[in-house]
This record gives sequence, C-alpha cells and structure tokens, in this order.
Amino acid sequence: MRTADLIRALAADNAPRRLGPGKALALALGPGVVVAFALFLKVLGFRPHLLAMAGDPRLAFKICVSLALAALAGRLVARIARPGADARKTILWLALPAVLLAASVVAEAMSVPIADWGRKLWGANAMVCLKSIPFLAAAPLIAVLAALRNGAPDRPAAAGAAAGLLAGALGAALYAMHCPDDSPFFVAVWYTLAISLVTAAGAVAGSRLLRW
Repeated sequence: MRTADLIRALAADNAPRRLGPGKALALALGPGVVVAFALFLKVLGFRPHLLAMAGDPRLAFKICVSLALAALAGRLVARIARPGADARKTILWLALPAVLLAASVVAEAMSVPIADWGRKLWGANAMVCLKSIPFLAAAPLIAVLAALRNGAPDRPAAAGAAAGLLAGALGAALYAMHCPDDSPFFVAVWYTLAISLVTAAGAVAGSRLLRW
C-alpha cells in the first residue's frame, strides 16, 4: 500500500460517523416529547376524572389510534431519511389508522340518532383542538426535522411532511388526554384537520431545511 493510500484509509477510519436515521430520530425525539408533555401539563392538563374514564372505549380509541399513527409515521421518517429508500410499503401501512377511524365513525353513526350527528361532530372544543394539536406538535416537529438533517433525504418536502405527520400524531395523542370530545365524528374531522395542518407545515419546513 502506498503512503498516500494509507493516509486516506486512516483518515476515513477516523472520520466522524453520522448516526443512523433510526437512532438519530430516537435521540432527537425524546427531548421533543418531553418539552411537549411539559407544555401540555402547563397549559392544558389532564381532563378531570381521566383515570375513572379509562374504561370508556371511545377515549381509549382516540388515544390509541393517535399513538398508532405516530408509530407508523416514525417508521416512515426513519425510512425516508435514507436517500433512494423505497417507502411505498411503509406509506401503505399508514392507511391502517385511517381505516380504524373510518370503522369507528360507522359504528358511531349506527349507534347515535341522526339528529345528534351534528352535535357530536362539532363538539365543544373544535377551535381549541385546532390550536392545541399544532401547539403540542411544535417541539416534536423541530426535533424530528433536526434528526432528518442528520440523514440525507432526497425528497425534502416529503420527508418534512412525514416529520409533520409524526409530530401531529404525537400532539393529538397528548391533546386526547385533555379533550372532553370523545366522539369518533369529532376525532375524524378535527383531529385529522389539525394533524394535516402540522403535516403541511412540516412539508414547507422540510423543503427549505432538508435540501442538500
């Protein structure tokens, strides 16, 4: 081996290695979730008698479906952080929470009189929901975007949208523990709209911050 080749090999061995996308996401997301939870406790707090209502399937469902969406979106973020990665199968899995939510809406429609559909849909906190979920999602979104900068996504806007989806789902899971509106009608409209706003914000931010 020539001296120049030896020097290059040693330099490559000593070069700082970037964290893998999954590990970078986990390390960045932890502080983001802690900040979001602290803001939740400070500004919103748990709804009264939350533990006593733990057996209500509608309450458990809206929390679980939000967490399921967050888990699947996290998998998508880790996948899309790699250049050239095929994320189609991961994206298809995102349909699962949507299907579950649609099924819950059908079940609610079958068990609630038509005259009550509008009241269930509008609930009492629609505007609070639209403000609170993006508010709680802000810190996780910043954390996920920072993690993505450690990777090399070749579709910055799509990667940012995935980050927004993950952050929005986490914000929704937190807000669900405060929100007194448990109807699947309400969740399907207002939670979805709020998460969509965060997803759009993530796409815009990603298109600007994740270019390389």
